[in-house]
Amino acid sequence: MKNKVIWITGASFGIGEALVYELNALEAKLIISSRNRDELFRVKQKCRNQIDVHVLSLDLEDSGSLPTKAEDAMRIYGRIDMLINSGGISQRALALETDLKTEQRLMDVNFWGTTILSKAVLPSMIKQNTGTIVCISSLVGKFGTRLRSAYAASKHALHGYFESLRIELDNPNIHILLACPGFIKTKVTINALTANGSKQGTMDSAQENGMSAEECAKQIIKAIEKKKDEVYIGGKEVKGVFLKRFFPSIFNKIIKKAKVT
Repeated sequence: MKNKVIWITGASFGIGEALVYELNALEAKLIISSRNRDELFRVKQKCRNQIDVHVLSLDLEDSGSLPTKAEDAMRIYGRIDMLINSGGISQRALALETDLKTEQRLMDVNFWGTTILSKAVLPSMIKQNTGTIVCISSLVGKFGTRLRSAYAASKHALHGYFESLRIELDNPNIHILLACPGFIKTKVTINALTANGSKQGTMDSAQENGMSAEECAKQIIKAIEKKKDEVYIGGKEVKGVFLKRFFPSIFNKIIKKAKVT
């Protein structure tokens, strides 16, 4: 990772923030982004080497501004070696009770924000014949569960899109990783959207007892270094991916009763 130019979205908290500290310690040159500029500077000030950390605020929901933000990011170091799409929002609401506007927002941030930024930086990666795109998906990108319908849809969409993109590129020097965390101890549930679009404001017990963001970040970096296409991260919830794949009827019975908050 030394001297690699890495752009991280969602860098002001959670997994994105943890990735900033880990990659800064590995001597990468970082561009960190989120909506909250003040929080980004807080993260920068906690880094060992602040000189190689540049703040670029953006709003993933503002899709029209993202191509310009990508151009701004490219100008900072003259290139982007790796884009880590960590920005996103979760959901805690039943499908039939969730406003269409809330569902649209989840898709705009989680899917379209990631897709637009990735398409903006990929041509330069193809030109330099090297690059990495990381999408922080979720285990619910592999299976659905209660209270996550639109969130799960946005993560499933990432898998369909970026798996197809990987095949289309067919370039061993362009690496696409889909990272699928389970219960990670972050503020994601506090910021999760309820049916009317307001924040839940509380921490789920499953999240509170989940893996640390620091350990999750380390596992993502290992997956990048090993050039994995997909990685599942978490505790026993990871088994759900394999259970659904090989024993779908048993999985369906278990997931209906599973504690998901």
